[in-house]
Amino acid sequence: MRYEFLQVALGGAIGASARYGVNILATRLVPGFPLGTLIANVLGCFAMGMLASLLTLRGGQDWAPFLLTGLLGGFTTFSAFALDTMVLWERGASGTATGYALASVTASLLAVIAGLSLGRGVFA
Repeated sequence: MRYEFLQVALGGAIGASARYGVNILATRLVPGFPLGTLIANVLGCFAMGMLASLLTLRGGQDWAPFLLTGLLGGFTTFSAFALDTMVLWERGASGTATGYALASVTASLLAVIAGLSLGRGVFA
């Protein structure tokens, strides 16, 4: 019997806890700016690219529920990104909100591209 739901739940718990830790640290470093969400999204996107390459090129699809859906799904936080953007906007920081949204999307897409590229080079 396969245990995909348990894999996702365990991975999600680990990923969410790691994301919470990143957020606490980032808030201490840069109060008032959602740096933790930005870091989690960019690192998570890079890791997604690397792990997707690894699992595709070297096998190991059985790890996808734990690593991709659970761990990285719990770690990356686009719902938090959307809320952080709107909070900045509603506080009257429309320029900061726009810059944050553009930086988050651009850096995350570039991180996935970098992760896929590096992963394909390393794991092929």
